[in-house]
Amino acid sequence: MTSGFIASPVRDPASALAVFDIPAEAPWSGIVRRGQSIRIVDLEGQQAVDTLFYRADDFAERYSAQDTLRVQGAAYVTTGTRLISNEGRIMAVVTADSCGRHDTSAGACSCESNTVRFGHHTKYLHACRENFVLEVSRHGLSKRDIVPNINFFMNVPIEPSGALAIVDGVSRPGDHVELRAEMDVLCVISNCPQINNPCNGFNPTPIRVLIFAADGD
Repeated sequence: MTSGFIASPVRDPASALAVFDIPAEAPWSGIVRRGQSIRIVDLEGQQAVDTLFYRADDFAERYSAQDTLRVQGAAYVTTGTRLISNEGRIMAVVTADSCGRHDTSAGACSCESNTVRFGHHTKYLHACRENFVLEVSRHGLSKRDIVPNINFFMNVPIEPSGALAIVDGVSRPGDHVELRAEMDVLCVISNCPQINNPCNGFNPTPIRVLIFAADGD
């Protein structure tokens, strides 16, 4: 497991196997093979990127926020964090992080939570849970398969009372996080459409996803 704590070399984006530009508020999904790396780039800064991982050949095994927090003994995701599945296996390791603050406790926004937090006039605004439902349905999954997710670039400090706060993001234009897959995984992203709290600076913006070959390939 010590290899999970070795930072990735600085990669030339031109060497990526694939590059995907994800518009503001949109979902995306793709397969990342074992040993390959996925880089998520916050192009304009302060953009939350809600993300889930599923084992590519058995979707019943998927990311577990609870087990990830327990194994790390830390509240946030950053370089060296091992993403743990509900089967207790390592799905991916964070190998590079230029931002330093990623949440895995606050979950995804939904039409229901928007209504409770911000009023009935927000009920029909698009939300991450709806993005996730749309995207996982392409792979034969349903709303029942959506579990607590990672919020890359989302700033969620823990207050003295133990409550979670959602405040202005600290990511800058071009900040990125990179993960090396430790098994074949399906990555599902919601480029967060939230406009009622500061997780996106009240202005959802595009992101970029790059997939790199395994070292040595």
